[in-house]
Amino acid sequence: MYSLEVGVRDELQDLVDRVSGVLGAPATLEDVDFTLLAFCAHPVDGEDAPVMDAVRTRSILTRRSDPATRRWFEDFGIADAEQPLRTPEDPAAGILTRLLLPVRHGGRTHGYLWLLDGGRTAPGDPALDSAVELAAEAGRLLAEREWSAGDLGRPLTTALTGSAAARAQAERTLAGVWGADAALVLVAFRPGGGSLAPAWRPPTAGAVAAVLAEPAPAAAVLVPLPGPGDLRPAGALTAAALATLPPGSTAGFSAVGRGTAGLAGQWAQARTAAEVAAAVPRFSPVAHWDELGGWRLAAALPGPDPAVTALLADAVLAETAEVWLDTGASAARAADALRIHRQTLYYRLARIEELTGLDLADGDVRLLVHASVRAARLATVRS
Repeated sequence: MYSLEVGVRDELQDLVDRVSGVLGAPATLEDVDFTLLAFCAHPVDGEDAPVMDAVRTRSILTRRSDPATRRWFEDFGIADAEQPLRTPEDPAAGILTRLLLPVRHGGRTHGYLWLLDGGRTAPGDPALDSAVELAAEAGRLLAEREWSAGDLGRPLTTALTGSAAARAQAERTLAGVWGADAALVLVAFRPGGGSLAPAWRPPTAGAVAAVLAEPAPAAAVLVPLPGPGDLRPAGALTAAALATLPPGSTAGFSAVGRGTAGLAGQWAQARTAAEVAAAVPRFSPVAHWDELGGWRLAAALPGPDPAVTALLADAVLAETAEVWLDTGASAARAADALRIHRQTLYYRLARIEELTGLDLADGDVRLLVHASVRAARLATVRS
């Protein structure tokens, strides 16, 4: 695997050198995540020093571009470009005009070849046609690199957390693996103790995994299914992964989707399910989005309503309210679940009304209290 990577890197560098020579301009090759893969400095107009600007300098020094720079260029439609594209200069930001050659293969963009040509190159230039052919060859190499190295974790990360344009491109990359109509489920792993060991990776036989740090440490695994109703591959993978994680770790399944469009939404579902599994024992250790019911609504809240602050400060009363509401406001069932006398339950409910000033006979109030108590429970595992 390592020798293959070295070989690919050398071939890419050779292509960048050739493009730079054909167009007489400094060239930089980046992948779709704006990670620098190769570059070539080329003196222009007889000068000894190569043309540079702040973006090129930062890319070479740090091996990647910052998010603001990435968004600036993506706003010009580079992720969807199929032909050479000119991006404008921005003197205030120290950005020179660039010629972009999309690095494509199999109908997808795999990277970007940037040339600081000073605006000289025009459509119809035979040299540009030659450079486009070299960019296509770079696209083939990058596509083979993804497949041979199984390097799909990065496009999965982008599909879950990137900008809209970057997500669309990453979704197309992943769709090329299983097809546009494949049944897919996302599984989120939430580690007990709140952190993942640096070397930990989930089992990924037939699947794609990514380890994410924001907004909290978690791992995502995208699993292809034999059919929309057959979760057995994901179930087996999840059981194996949880066995390697610390005690208290949980997992969450998204709804099953068709194709890769909307993976970011599935990721939100999977993370929510894993959080509910951590907060609610009856869902632990694995929760499914389709089975969460009202917990979906509670998870979408920023937190409990201030009206129930006094209630939440009393653990016994908060539990009483939650159990009573979980049982459909049935005094008999709630008292049985809490293992208290029914009169004790009535006393506690009256105490809740006294503390909060809320009327529990009002259906809207019961909904407010129920959602708030659940939101507070989720807040304990999100902090």
